[in-house]
Amino acid sequence: MDPFTKIILLMLNAILCNNFVLSRFLGICPFLGVSKKVDTAIGMGLAVTFVMALASLFCYFAQMLLDSLNIGYMQTIAYILVIAGLVQFVEMVLQKTSPSLYTALGVYLPLITTNCAVLGVTILNFDEGYNLLESVLNGVGGALGFTLAIVLMAGITERLELSKIPTPLKGFPIGLITAGLMSIAFLGFSGLIK
Repeated sequence: MDPFTKIILLMLNAILCNNFVLSRFLGICPFLGVSKKVDTAIGMGLAVTFVMALASLFCYFAQMLLDSLNIGYMQTIAYILVIAGLVQFVEMVLQKTSPSLYTALGVYLPLITTNCAVLGVTILNFDEGYNLLESVLNGVGGALGFTLAIVLMAGITERLELSKIPTPLKGFPIGLITAGLMSIAFLGFSGLIK
């Protein structure tokens, strides 16, 4: 298989077949919390994309350092430190460049640090034995899949606000039902890429 095809398949696999939110069920907290408005969802998706891509890059080198020092058992702690540093950087940039988005994301922005999708992609990169390029591409693909899921959910949520929904289902219950139906739809992509 030529390298370009391998890259395309890796990205499609991360975005559709193994979507972190809808297939692996990682990153549900920001998915359900920030998916009220499309603009906010896009901002969160871009922030997660930036953090996941750089976390995949830096954690690859952190893993090399841990392996060279023979302290691979410190992997999770090292990864969380890298991710926390990246999130702090994103917070500072958003606060200076887009205060309205910074305010709209609120508590969910620092929660990227503990977003299990970000940590999940870095650990998955190591477990799958990806090289540097594959790690970064898997991180970007996973983040784009996260962004796709959160933007789709925000679009549906905005439409649901205008719909007649039975009172017991309004708000969070209809959100969970919607997320479940989206997950079933994304599971239709499983097996597409082997």
